[in-house]
Amino acid sequence: MASLLVVDDDRTILHMIERAFDDSAVSIIAVRDPAEVLEVIRLQQPDVVLLDIMLPETSGLEMFPQIHELDPKLPIIFITSGGASDTTIEAMKLGAHDFLLKPLDLNQLRKQVKQAIEIRRLMLEPVAVPGHKSKETAHEELVGSSLPMLDVYKAIGRVAQEDVTCLICGESGTGKELVARAIYHHSKRSKGPFLAVNCAAIPESLLESELFGHEQGAFTGADRRRLGKFEQCDGGTLFLDEVGDMPAMLQSKMLRILQEQRFERVGGNETIQVDVRVIAATNRDLEAMVDKAEFRADLYYRLNGFTLGLAPLRDRGSDIDLLVEYFLTRLNKSLNRNIVRISDEAMELLRTYEWPGNVRELQAILKQSILQTTGSVVAPDFLPDVIRRAASPCTVDNEDDSTTCLKRFINQRLAGHTSDLYAESLEWMERYLVGRVLRMTDGNQTKASSVLGITRGSLRNKIRSLGISVEQVVHVDGDEEGEDD
Repeated sequence: MASLLVVDDDRTILHMIERAFDDSAVSIIAVRDPAEVLEVIRLQQPDVVLLDIMLPETSGLEMFPQIHELDPKLPIIFITSGGASDTTIEAMKLGAHDFLLKPLDLNQLRKQVKQAIEIRRLMLEPVAVPGHKSKETAHEELVGSSLPMLDVYKAIGRVAQEDVTCLICGESGTGKELVARAIYHHSKRSKGPFLAVNCAAIPESLLESELFGHEQGAFTGADRRRLGKFEQCDGGTLFLDEVGDMPAMLQSKMLRILQEQRFERVGGNETIQVDVRVIAATNRDLEAMVDKAEFRADLYYRLNGFTLGLAPLRDRGSDIDLLVEYFLTRLNKSLNRNIVRISDEAMELLRTYEWPGNVRELQAILKQSILQTTGSVVAPDFLPDVIRRAASPCTVDNEDDSTTCLKRFINQRLAGHTSDLYAESLEWMERYLVGRVLRMTDGNQTKASSVLGITRGSLRNKIRSLGISVEQVVHVDGDEEGEDD
């Protein structure tokens, strides 16, 4: 359970905050005496601090550097009864998360605390990269031993210590944020903040303010000055997820900050200087977007200081087995279950599935399966219907897409550790082709051989060697009209 340390000498404020989080998974640690704050932080290690500016015999501004020195990754939210003073803004620029005005807006308070807890998690949970961190020191791991994943580990090792902009490309669910966090944790900026912004999840009208902040009165609802993510992330790393969805009007401003590390808040004319490393990610083809004038070419080249591509799960071979083992351990713990293993039959279904949602989908499928399982072993019946349906056989007399069927066949053979995939794939293709033409000609071998460009004798041999039943192909019993004796 996450914990919130509230430092305020006003009992009413403490009581109100405790009530605000009554029905949440956040525990409240209330402290009225500023002299106790540092010791409480040492002993209880809270996830967020809510710090009043005006305290007996001291102030929150004076305590801030002491707390920051004790735990530089601890988000601090100031509470102030006055306006947003320049002193408060300067303190925030040194590392505070945000500030709230009294009387407190409880909805805003809950929102800020939730956001700060997530930021704390991102900064504190290291991502293990094989050869860099042990499992004992990491809460999350990049899992896989396939050649595509080995290339990812090497790339992280090469770029992490270099203070350059990175662009991570890959389909949704491949783990782009995990890679970004791994780069952060192994970089020179690991002591600084790590903030993430999903450019596709924030409305276009609000994204500029989210990134660059705004001045009081800049637009309707801007009742106070607000620092954006770039300003909050000074000295650290900013992760821009789904950067391909960034509106065109913001792209020029983004280009400037990447070039000069300077910007203005929305509605302001003061130039803000920052030192932020940007890691961007996208599931879109930015080069194609540049060609279509949907994305600025100069911004693409700026973001593309170092490109790291993540392969889809379907191209990562035996990594599925490793990921299943990894998620099974984590889900057993989080769901308080004791699933011993996945049955061989269920594993075969998981290996041959296409995984359009990649690693994220695999985790979700395993969670559903574990919740459905009544014993200690996940059997095929406990897998979701989408997995079992995808495993239905591809035959020449069904309506399945041939490309999908071929992919499924190749995945099945790869999962079976074949050593003759080329010949097996040619045989599969030949069986599909001959069966498809026989179906079109209603089993007439003379017409079929003419379409295929082979003799009737060769066609007979192929039907025999490929195990094709003409009766099944044309859905009738007995000999077909047009077949030769």
